Amino acid sequence: MQYFLTGKRMQAADRYTIETLGIPSLTLMERAAEACVNIMEAEAIDLSKPCVVCGSGNNGGDGFAIARMLSERGHTVQVCMAGNISHCTEETSCQIERLKRTGTKICDGYVPGEYSIIVDAMFGVGLNREVAGHYSQIIRQMNEADGIKFSVDIPSGISADSGMVLGTAFRADMTVTFQKKKIGLMLPEGRSYAGKLVAVDIGINTEQAEKAPDTVYTLDAGDYRKLLPARPEDSNKGSFGKLLVIAGSKGMSGAAYLNAAAAYKSGAGLVQIYTAEENRTILQTLLPESIIQSYERYDEEKLLSLLAWADAVCIGSGIGMGEDSRRILETTLKHISVPCLIDADGLNLMAEHPEYWDDLPEGASVVITPHMKEMSRLLDVPVSRIKEERLSLLKRFTDTHPAVCILKDSRTLTAASGGQSALNLSGNAAMAKAGSGDVLAGITAGLMVQGLSCMDAALLGTFVHGLSGDLAREEMGPYSVLAGDLIRHVGNAFLEILKTQKE
Repeated sequence: MQYFLTGKRMQAADRYTIETLGIPSLTLMERAAEACVNIMEAEAIDLSKPCVVCGSGNNGGDGFAIARMLSERGHTVQVCMAGNISHCTEETSCQIERLKRTGTKICDGYVPGEYSIIVDAMFGVGLNREVAGHYSQIIRQMNEADGIKFSVDIPSGISADSGMVLGTAFRADMTVTFQKKKIGLMLPEGRSYAGKLVAVDIGINTEQAEKAPDTVYTLDAGDYRKLLPARPEDSNKGSFGKLLVIAGSKGMSGAAYLNAAAAYKSGAGLVQIYTAEENRTILQTLLPESIIQSYERYDEEKLLSLLAWADAVCIGSGIGMGEDSRRILETTLKHISVPCLIDADGLNLMAEHPEYWDDLPEGASVVITPHMKEMSRLLDVPVSRIKEERLSLLKRFTDTHPAVCILKDSRTLTAASGGQSALNLSGNAAMAKAGSGDVLAGITAGLMVQGLSCMDAALLGTFVHGLSGDLAREEMGPYSVLAGDLIRHVGNAFLEILKTQKE
């Protein structure tokens, strides 16, 4: 398991290490700088004409130490002071004096030139305001220059918490971050600015920070293997659950197919589809393994009998927003007694009828799978705000709603009430196609029906879904992957997980 820290948690861990454990701040700074220089050399980066741009805070101190070490290793370094030298921290002032002893001069402001590498050490993880004016101009000049772009701890201008650009940000080819990867570097925008990301251990104790409620984790390969549902030899289709898929309105048979096929590929024993009558023939043709039940209008007696049959329910994909769909969803939520996954139009209907949350029986086991726009409707806040505050808004939602929430994005977060959020690292842009979310719903529901808890099914389901996309991209490239190709690679994704050695 890996942990990703916010800027505040990392700063608190730094203080604890210095003040309680007694490791001097300058010692940590020296370790950080040495790690950066060693990685530059290990990566065979051209160090013939380095430029190091420093701020007045401790991130700048790291930069001045890097410049000194490069000078001591025989490189002629251009060092630029982007901040106000009179505002330097004690540690940064000390590093400036050490650098001056090497004979290296420090220029005031950024000096444009032809550099082999530009080292960004302007702002660290504590930045919480927009970069503007003089600093913004310097960052733009650095971005426009030739040469490898290298960031110290975090690209200047990127929020360590949200990954959002704070006005202007340095676009790095490589970022060396200290002790733990910051969550902002793992989220979509920050990830795109960080380039190749490497975390180095410099001796900061993060044990307390890892336990904090706003710390995000991701599972390792061995952790996912442990989540796989058992497949005893003495089994039959009933051993692996009966899944009811309520999906597909007129013209939306594909959603039902993708749900059901993905669930079967994930190990579900028996899948029954409840869909609009217009979809019957095509679904019987596309997926003969499934049982097809259809409706022409809302039929409460039929629906209740199907709910009584099921060990888990997957509802919402492509059902539309009509009156029959609304009544089907309302009845399902009032009478559900087994784990239930709600997707797509099911979530849009719940956004229109938030009272349906109150209809859920006490102790109901629910997973929801909103993408950003669907989450925007559920929260009644704009997508832009969700991107800026996704961790806090996701926690607020799960603390007030009885559901595991899979918040879909290019980096998907999963959370439940009272626990830390989990970040999924599998998946890629080739998956950004219609139907991909229907496949995720089917995979996750297929794991739920085999007895996994809602949280475990959500964690494993998102990983398998993304890994299927990674395998599909390897075969087909980044443009041509369809939702059906994800289903075709689900089996290979499970094989990859099974290859992981038991710990």
